[in-house]
Formats: sequence, structure tokens, C-alpha cells
Amino acid sequence: MKHADVQALIQGNPRLLPEAQLVETHISWVLLTDKNVYKIKKPVDYTFLNFSTLEKRKFYCDRELFLNRRLTDGVYLDVVPILREDYTGVLSLGGEEGTVIDYAVKMKRLDSDRQMDLMLENDLVTMAHMEQLAEQLTDFHMSTEVVTAHPNIHSMHQDFADFLRVAPFIEKHWGADAALLLHKGEEHSKQVLKSLQDRIYERHLEGFTVDGHGDLHAKNIFLLEKPVIFDCIEFNDHLRKLDVLNELAFLCMDLDAKGQTDLSDGLLEAYNQRYICVNNGPDEKLFEYYKLYRANVRLKINVFKAMQLSEGPELDRQLVMVRTFLDLFGSYLNE
Repeated sequence: MKHADVQALIQGNPRLLPEAQLVETHISWVLLTDKNVYKIKKPVDYTFLNFSTLEKRKFYCDRELFLNRRLTDGVYLDVVPILREDYTGVLSLGGEEGTVIDYAVKMKRLDSDRQMDLMLENDLVTMAHMEQLAEQLTDFHMSTEVVTAHPNIHSMHQDFADFLRVAPFIEKHWGADAALLLHKGEEHSKQVLKSLQDRIYERHLEGFTVDGHGDLHAKNIFLLEKPVIFDCIEFNDHLRKLDVLNELAFLCMDLDAKGQTDLSDGLLEAYNQRYICVNNGPDEKLFEYYKLYRANVRLKINVFKAMQLSEGPELDRQLVMVRTFLDLFGSYLNE
């Protein structure tokens, strides 16, 4: 599908999609209605995902449904076809008449006021929430599949170094010194992984590598009576199968980026009290490396979003996000 098709889908289904709000990411179109959410995958092909064919998008919609039901109850409802009526060309969501042109993941819409990133903006997130999240995450990590395939240090560094692809964009907007920071980070990654590779292998043998969430940041959490953690990575098993410390570092990094270092420290402490994942000095260094890597990832993703925008206020806001994670990356690197 193209953006124009999504607009036509909304306009052609006023009863099913009443006053639907369209939210666009670098890989998806998301339609928000009063009761439901419909997520449509863009036909994109990046180094870390491939949604380029209808068959692939159907496969990953099914994976998204299955994997996210591990952490949610009654939120991920179905995968529904998007059809084009053969004679009129009208698009419809669900049903049996017409040719399937795409698919959407159907979800229950939750209270947006309780989305964690918005609650953080309004200073509504407390240490009690961190304790709830720690409990839910430890229960999940101790019950999900333990990964048997051994860590690959070279592959870990390749994951880190992938962000060098956005260095030209960084240099264009903030100069050569800013781009050089990325190259310094890449060299730092080599050194840290070499020095910690024995501990990385030990942690794997101790069972810390699991089939986790993979994209654990505040926007993917609703702080309801029981927290709802949603939108895990379905498109790349490699990025979802990780050390629990790597998973936890993502959310802690996001809290740091929002100026909530106390909550970040509190989350790690609450998690470690329930499931000891930081045992020694090398574990602490590894946690700091994973936070650097996660700042790297958020920097890269926000650049991808910016590259899809034209000049204007929306691009200006996106560049602020890029700069936030560039600065955080630099602060971690210089610690």
C-alpha cells in the first residue's frame, strides 16, 4: 500500500473507521479509532527488516499477533485483510469481497492518557510504577524461551556499527565533529566487546539470553492498573533474542533521555532484587555498553523518521529528537 491508499481506506470506511486518526512511523501506518487500532506495515526494506512483499507483510502480521500475546491479554485481536473491490476499486477492511492488497493487525485501543511517555512528560510516573514494571519484566524473562544459540561478538558489533549509515545525515545537520562522535562510538564498541566477551559468554551459559521484547521503551508501555507492554519486535528474531540486561538497558536509557535518571536507577534496582542480573563489575560495564547501544538505536531510528519528512515544523520536531539521542550517546560515551 501507499499513503494515498491508506487515506482512501479511511475515507471509504466511515462506519468502521469513524474519524480515524492516522499516525505514521518509519515502518507502519497506524489507524486509531475510538475502540480499536489497525496497524498496517509499510512496503519497506531496511537492513534490519523486510516488508517488501505482501507475503512477508502477512507473515509478520501473524508473528506480531503471536509474539505480543505473550505480554498482553485481550489487546492483540486479529489479523484482517485489506481488500480492493474488483469493479469500483473501493478499499475495505475485512470481509471477503475483492482482492487482498494488504493486511492489518487489529488491536484494542487503550487509554492514551496512560501511555508511559506521555505520563513522563506530565511527571506522573512514580517509583511504584518501576516496581510494577520490574515485577512484570522479571516474570516474563524468567518464563520466556531461553536462547541456546551462542552470542556472536562480531554480530553484536555489526549491530552497533549499523548506525554509521546515518553519519552523513548527522554531518549535514550538525557538522563533522558530530559525525565523528559516531565513529568514536564504533571504535569504543570494538574495545568494550573484546574486553567483555568472556563475561558475555558466561552470562549466556547462565541463562540470561532470552526471546524477549526487543523494543522496550516508554512509548511501548501503558501504565494501567497492571502495566501493558506491547509492540515487541516481530520482524527480526535476532534483535529480539538478547541478554535481559540489554533489554532492561533500553528502558533505562529512555528514562535517562527524558531526564528521569532516578526512575532509571530505581528500575534496575527493583529488577535486580527480583532477578539478579548484575552480579559484578563486568556486568555493570556491560549494562553501560548496552545503554550506549540503545541510545545508538534510538538515534538511528529517529534519523530514519526524519529522512521521510519534508521541510517544515514536523521535521524540526523530529530533528530535536535526533539531537536528544545524539547528545545522550555522547554523554554515555564520555562517562
